Amino acid sequence: MTDAPHIPVLLDEVLAALAPAPGDTMVDATFGAGGYTRALLAQGASVIAFDRDPDAIAAGRASAIDGLTLVHADFSTMEQAIETPVDGVTMDIGVSSMQLDQAGRGFSFQSDGPLDMRMSQDGMSAADFLNTAEEDAIADVIYRYGDEPKSRRVARAIVAARPLSRTAELATVVRRALGHKPHDKKDPATRTFQAIRIHVNRELHELVEGLAAAERILKPGGRLAVVTFHSLEDRLVKRFLRDRSGGAPAGSRHLPQAAAGAAPSFEAVGRAIRAGEDELARNPRARSATLRIARRTAAPAWKEEMSV
Repeated sequence: MTDAPHIPVLLDEVLAALAPAPGDTMVDATFGAGGYTRALLAQGASVIAFDRDPDAIAAGRASAIDGLTLVHADFSTMEQAIETPVDGVTMDIGVSSMQLDQAGRGFSFQSDGPLDMRMSQDGMSAADFLNTAEEDAIADVIYRYGDEPKSRRVARAIVAARPLSRTAELATVVRRALGHKPHDKKDPATRTFQAIRIHVNRELHELVEGLAAAERILKPGGRLAVVTFHSLEDRLVKRFLRDRSGGAPAGSRHLPQAAAGAAPSFEAVGRAIRAGEDELARNPRARSATLRIARRTAAPAWKEEMSV
């Protein structure tokens, strides 16, 4: 790991939540540029770090760091790589600044690049999805994951413009479909790009599965710290921790009725934490970040799965 060009969001708050100490084993579920990992190692903990992006893993392996184990895998599979319970798990959910800043990865409409968006760099690309899916399926993805009220209009324009291969092409199609004025504060392509990226990478399913995996690998008293960047992610984390801490209302539609008798697997779920003015001045990306934390109890992990 070289000096990271990107600033870890809510780093002080994440460290306070995890309270790493010499001899602890921590999991960084989303290695990225290694910002959280570096800070955890500096406190004397050992770190098992996961990333599905081969570029992130290659950058991490370029420097041999004592106490660090890198795993090239989805973080939802972390249980398969961890032999003994761990003291803490941290997750920084969503696309990384490194991925957004590289036009060749196809995540951003700010610069032209191939219509890719794959974090793992394999499997179905954004172009594959948009050029082959039915119009209704595209509309449903844009509405569900992008909260775009005119999703059907956008989907119809995408199908009419196929085949698409570049991010600039897609951005132009969306802007024309929705009407783009130069003085608009938010680019109308934002919601569509977010939705397609989430769908291509199964991000919400990965988050739900990753939270359950963290529940299974944390030892009693182990800490969980999850940073999210938009409401879809935060709602899932909030619901998971509420349910697992025994705070779900009776008859929750998200979990089977049998879960009502399960002992809480998490405790000390505090309020959401957001960046202060000092951090926002240093790192504007932190404006949309939300941190939620919890501590593992001694109760068995729940068998019930939460829906997305």
